[in-house]
Amino acid sequence: MSSAGFALQQALHACLTSNVNVLTALGGPRVYDDVPERAQFPYVTIGQTTERDWSTGSEDGSEHTLTLHVWSRAAGRKEANAVIAAARAALHDAAIALDGHRLINLRHEFSDARRDPDGETFHGTARFRAVTEPL
Repeated sequence: MSSAGFALQQALHACLTSNVNVLTALGGPRVYDDVPERAQFPYVTIGQTTERDWSTGSEDGSEHTLTLHVWSRAAGRKEANAVIAAARAALHDAAIALDGHRLINLRHEFSDARRDPDGETFHGTARFRAVTEPL
């Protein structure tokens, strides 16, 4: 059985790369754990993830935080915000199947978009919280 964190990451990637609104906002399935050279903008990267014990006295469980990063070279924040909105709509409260685990809940916590120090890239972030338990 895979770890709950890895199973969650795989399921979120599959959800994002199969969601028509996310695909439209990105112009294709551009969601990466490791960005290929010369990746076309906009794209999403899977950023920092954490997993904490969320067990009760009788049941095992994990609490996860996962950050998605949105990268855009379009003028202004509009494109980055559109990608964030599509990802949020696809993931918030989604019923996603995990390998070897059950997703109890998945909630959007916050998002933002800002100009990167390079002056030409907009960088958006979207943080999600999930709770899982083993099957």
